[in-house]
Amino acid sequence: MMFLLVLAMSCLLIDKSFAAEHIIQLTAEETQDDGFGNKLLAYKMESHTVDGVPITDRYSAVATIPGPTIVLTEGDTVKISILNAIPGNGIPTPGISKQVSIHVHGVHYDILSDGTLKVINKNHDEGAGAGLEETYVVYEYKWNVAPGTAGTWAYHDHNFETHNGAEHKGLFGAIIVNPIEAPSYAKEYVLYMGDDAFWGMEINGTDKKQSKHGANPTLSAKENTNVRFHLIALGTDLHTFKLNGYRWFDPGTDNLINQAEIGPLEKHVFTVKARHSSVYVDKNFSNQLMGMRGQFNVH
Repeated sequence: MMFLLVLAMSCLLIDKSFAAEHIIQLTAEETQDDGFGNKLLAYKMESHTVDGVPITDRYSAVATIPGPTIVLTEGDTVKISILNAIPGNGIPTPGISKQVSIHVHGVHYDILSDGTLKVINKNHDEGAGAGLEETYVVYEYKWNVAPGTAGTWAYHDHNFETHNGAEHKGLFGAIIVNPIEAPSYAKEYVLYMGDDAFWGMEINGTDKKQSKHGANPTLSAKENTNVRFHLIALGTDLHTFKLNGYRWFDPGTDNLINQAEIGPLEKHVFTVKARHSSVYVDKNFSNQLMGMRGQFNVH
């Protein structure tokens, strides 16, 4: 009973003292060709304020793959809306959804913020554009970043064309939920492990600006600074991540490891001190053949 009382009081303290309100507007739009005549899709950050203070300049001014990484703290609340800028998205087509949505993992939300089609959630088509049954110009979701949700979590589309969405076309991103008074890092790297490439980006720890988006990005760091890697497995492959010449603590243990096995939808987050340049690679044979590797430059 005493433990529950302390837990309840700590949650109340977080809400009163640290909670911030995030207001976010994302757009989904067509972007570059995939090389086979098909348009890829991407999220773009239109606006992000924290307690009314704008921080939109942290993000790319154009749509990117992967999408923006949204950094939150336990206790925050988020109102996030999606606008569909894909051509023809508002014209209903029987049996085909033209909606785009934001389905998030890790944080709390109610069923109207699930970001799925009515065929799944039994309530509404929860996205922007023409769904199977409902059409919205803009759709808003509400997230509760409750105590206990700290971690790195994916968000992605769940509605475009099918009830599985268009994650495979580029509509995916991540949220990083930090605990209260979390340590800071000189750089953070978010790397999504697909079936044929790493898709990633870099966050500067000083000004929080996000850069170096794209496939197998070259990452950089200053020597002897602490940096944090966030690995998220997409697709269906099994992966073996290695940062050559480095060892790190396996999260939740005292064990030092030099590679990590990661399966579909699994995550792995670790910190190292940047001491020398290296290469990050997926050691699984088929993924190596596909060229899943990138540079980590320390200067």
